[in-house]
Amino acid sequence: MRGMNRIYLDHNATTRMLPQVAAAISQAFAANYGNPSSQHWAGRPARRALEAARETIGGLLGAKCDSMDADQVIFTSGGTEANHLALLGLAGRAPGHLLISSVEHPSVVGAASILAEAGWQIEKIPALACGVTDIERLPEMLRPETRLVSLVLGNNETGVLQPVTRAAKICAERGVPLHTDAVQVAGKSPIDFRALGVAAMTVSAHKFHGPVGIAALIVRKEQTLTPMLRGGFQQAGLRPGTEPVALAVGMEAAIVHWSERRAEIYTQLSALRDAFEQELLAGWPGLKINGAEAPRLPHTSNVAFVGFARQALMMALDLAGVACSTGSACASGSAEPSPTLMAMGCERGVVEGSLRFSFGQGSTVEESREAVRRILKVCNDLRASKSAEKTARSGT
Repeated sequence: MRGMNRIYLDHNATTRMLPQVAAAISQAFAANYGNPSSQHWAGRPARRALEAARETIGGLLGAKCDSMDADQVIFTSGGTEANHLALLGLAGRAPGHLLISSVEHPSVVGAASILAEAGWQIEKIPALACGVTDIERLPEMLRPETRLVSLVLGNNETGVLQPVTRAAKICAERGVPLHTDAVQVAGKSPIDFRALGVAAMTVSAHKFHGPVGIAALIVRKEQTLTPMLRGGFQQAGLRPGTEPVALAVGMEAAIVHWSERRAEIYTQLSALRDAFEQELLAGWPGLKINGAEAPRLPHTSNVAFVGFARQALMMALDLAGVACSTGSACASGSAEPSPTLMAMGCERGVVEGSLRFSFGQGSTVEESREAVRRILKVCNDLRASKSAEKTARSGT
């Protein structure tokens, strides 16, 4: 509708770049840096800017960055590449056994499928009805041939937080490395790589108001990582290719901004999500908030509109100026039901009628309230339309 204010509630898909991030990137481009691998006068400033960004990003996310045994911060093109590098690089060459949770992001599932095609045995740790991975099953599922476990830190669809620290301890006792996909957590909730006890962690800049096109895989120094690509010595040969200095500087600016305001951002997002859910439930009592019984990320709300088709409802909301999603942006357009909700054992009506709403740093109370008003109106209009169609078919 022309002139209607649009409300963006799909920050799990991507976030708007902060003005200071755009400015930092612009300044980096204006500096006309050379190739950071070049040893001459044009390359040296680029190398300094790149390494400063690497150290800042790692340090603010809890990595060890100030000693000879510092953790590795490896820049990639995005979270999908970082997850692939983690699974394919940490698993090793010879086929073995890999465990992933049943609520992983499609990029982790995709990387696992590559290993399956190479003869690996892949198993999924089941989830409880609340959306938390059943970590009690982990010890019995670990085998002598288990090479790696991957457990998402915060689910991208429901926002349910997973028991990664506990899982990492169980794995460490058995000598098995654990990778966590922390893409939806970084920049929204407190995160500490070392405290988690994991071997590797994935984060992505555009999920916390940084630029698209850069992510990082943080890896403990003692871990052996096999590169996926060959042909260059950049980043110790673990991810060859010319590093994008300006994007690294932008990622640094975004994580610095979050670090300086982390408590405020967490409180703001939590308040927005809670009020949004309470107002929706007050206006439509039959709603179900998926994962509400478990600890969740502060900005994510997965809502089941039982009796509605998720795709039709999302399109109606799009026309009403509310942007949301039916699940992972990486699975956008798929007619398949949500693997996460299926793993939780949700009833068919819940799976078929669930939408994801996610807030960001620019979201406001006024936007949230207006979004609730539009959502309720769309639901009422669709229900009235269905009732009229039913009446017309019955001929009464």
